[in-house]
Amino acid sequence: MIDFLVQLDPVLQALLATLFTWGVTAAGASMVFFTNRLDARFMDSMLGFAAGVMIAASFWSLLSPGIEMAEQLGHVPWLTAVIGFMGGGIFMRLADRLLPHLHPGLGMDKSEGVKTTWQRSTLLVLAITLHNVPEGLAVGVAFGAVAADLPSATMGGAFALAIGIGIQNFPEGTVVAMPLRREGMSKRKSFFMGQASGIVEPIAGVIGAIFVMKMQSILPYALCFAAGAMIFVVVEELIPESQRKYENIDLVTLATMTGFAVMMILDVSLG
Repeated sequence: MIDFLVQLDPVLQALLATLFTWGVTAAGASMVFFTNRLDARFMDSMLGFAAGVMIAASFWSLLSPGIEMAEQLGHVPWLTAVIGFMGGGIFMRLADRLLPHLHPGLGMDKSEGVKTTWQRSTLLVLAITLHNVPEGLAVGVAFGAVAADLPSATMGGAFALAIGIGIQNFPEGTVVAMPLRREGMSKRKSFFMGQASGIVEPIAGVIGAIFVMKMQSILPYALCFAAGAMIFVVVEELIPESQRKYENIDLVTLATMTGFAVMMILDVSLG
């Protein structure tokens, strides 16, 4: 299977990888067909696990290779890393300010972005969609980096990133679908809205792969940009949401460390 994927065009590789991550989001959303409520500790732990995966992926799969590529291309490594990393965070901050969205568990008066009359369900989906843009972009950039034939970019590393992003997408699909189901939405519609939050990943993945293949000189910046965007999401949203209940903080912290360890193992062993 891996040999078959290696022979494909990098853009197609990125598309298939992000379709996989979208599929895992849908699998998480499908939990609404089996239960109406999940234990709060379990939900918080899943979010913590997702945060750990994203932190590890940001360094092992994006920032570190980006720094190595910058050096290979004759750039100033630390300057490239800072510009790309902070650029990713600033981009997500602007998106956070402009795109209407609502985080799970909050009332409509807590919605962020420009004011709108959109329904609560739409705003919930948009909140997770914000998470998925940098994730899809990161996977696309990773496969585009392999196509650039730079030593620090490996097919194994790109696959590891896609697998890691897919793993942490499961709780994100659940986090969207489950609250909608509790609010009285039908199982089918709750599932549809939950999986819809992942649609943006294949789009962002293809765009990321094409972009870096056409402009290879900016590849180190693109990798660091994706890392910065993902760290923004982790610190601004995932960790605070996972630690809302004081009594669950120790468990969530261990789940976060477990997610980091799983992604580190995937990246080091496959990369």
